[in-house]
Amino acid sequence: MLNKALWRARVGTVAGGQILKLIIQIPCLNEAETLPTTLAALPRRVAGVDVVEYLVIDDGSTDGTAQVARQWGVHHVVTHRRNRGLAAAFRSGVDRALAEGADIIVNTDGDGQYEGGDIEALVTPIVQGRADIVIGDRGVADNAHFSAPKRLMQRVGSGVVQHLAGTHVSDAVSGFRAISRDAAQRINITTEFSYTTDMLIQAGRKRMAIATVPVRTHAAARPSRLFKSIPRFVMNTGITMARSFTAYKPLRAFVGTGSLIAFIGLLPILRFLWFYAQGDGGGHVQSLVIGGALLVLGTLVAIMGMVADLVAANRKLLEENLVRTRKLEDMLAEMQRERETDAPAPARPRHKDAA
Repeated sequence: MLNKALWRARVGTVAGGQILKLIIQIPCLNEAETLPTTLAALPRRVAGVDVVEYLVIDDGSTDGTAQVARQWGVHHVVTHRRNRGLAAAFRSGVDRALAEGADIIVNTDGDGQYEGGDIEALVTPIVQGRADIVIGDRGVADNAHFSAPKRLMQRVGSGVVQHLAGTHVSDAVSGFRAISRDAAQRINITTEFSYTTDMLIQAGRKRMAIATVPVRTHAAARPSRLFKSIPRFVMNTGITMARSFTAYKPLRAFVGTGSLIAFIGLLPILRFLWFYAQGDGGGHVQSLVIGGALLVLGTLVAIMGMVADLVAANRKLLEENLVRTRKLEDMLAEMQRERETDAPAPARPRHKDAA
């Protein structure tokens, strides 16, 4: 018979002692030098969890990161033949963790930036059934390891994400986070840059419970490999946030944009009408043409928003079907494991001379 406690944990009602497995995943790109230190700092036991395992995602490393992970006894290693980026590495890790039966997934960095001893603090809200996703707050406002421009950038970015996601997260781009199995099944990362803001906007719009806990950090062992400059990071993060918000709130995004364009188009039309009322409309026909074009454009953009809203409704149905399919696969896999466990041992062949 299907283990009901396991099934309840797998479908998202995890609380108070029902958690079975925690998998700590580490996306890596050329982290052979720092990975051993990171692994040594990870906990072997976490309160409320029966099994703790490690997962390393080697995102096209050229320094033998995957071999180092295996040498250090990492339970699961996923290897990309070439570098696909942090978002793709995160997706690969989550997919593998779910396939390995993880009830909670913790994501951390391979460069040792985060304190492994804080993983229990990340996991606790999920163990207690208070959160679906827990973000490690690095204390950006006064973190000594961040420069002043980086602290300002983090605060502004987090404020924008809070507004778009409709939730309060003071460190939106922190990669140190814990995710319940149910949340991991419902989140579909679509960006190619970084999963952090995309995940939070999705989680907020899907009404997931998001919590934050303070965590400790260490000085960066090397420059970030995610972005080469702050302007590029700001641009890519802005694009990611805009895409995520448009995907989940298309009517507001397009109708709002269309209304703004139409309003701007009204200004030259009013200008033309003013001069026309004064008997001098003949020399200001250009204002009428420009204003009319902007009104038409604004109307078209608003109509696009209505179409996009219908597409978004279909996407929600597809996502719900995907979640149900994943949970059904979990149930079937568990039933198969129980059948294999309960199956009688095969009979030993009798010797041909036996009586």
